[in-house]
Amino acid sequence: MDAVNIYIETGINPTESEDRVMKAIENVFADLPVHVKPARKGSILLARSEDMDSLTNLRNLLRRERIRSAARKVLFEGLKGNTISFYLNKQVAYAGHISFSMVVGESPLGSISVQIECDDPRELINWLAPRKA
Repeated sequence: MDAVNIYIETGINPTESEDRVMKAIENVFADLPVHVKPARKGSILLARSEDMDSLTNLRNLLRRERIRSAARKVLFEGLKGNTISFYLNKQVAYAGHISFSMVVGESPLGSISVQIECDDPRELINWLAPRKA
């Protein structure tokens, strides 16, 4: 796999703990440098990486949770050009699990927005969520 760019963004509501939101990100993505910037209501957590290793936790969670088929569907639905976009439930991520969600509505505290750009996104999807043998 060649170059990869991973972008993560999620809101931190005034009622949420910044540490807990960071923990949710760390549970799914390894070694991402995180930046928090103020917003109108609360703040916004941004993380970016160019390291494939940052996706290892996500890959392992998809395998452990046995949701590779569902993940493949979501990842292919979010594929546009060389970018894969999807959303994760923030509360579920904090608990160390994976639940894909919509932009709004499904996660009361908001979702985690994920964008992954790479040269061969289909190969990346096959690596993250391989078909069952």
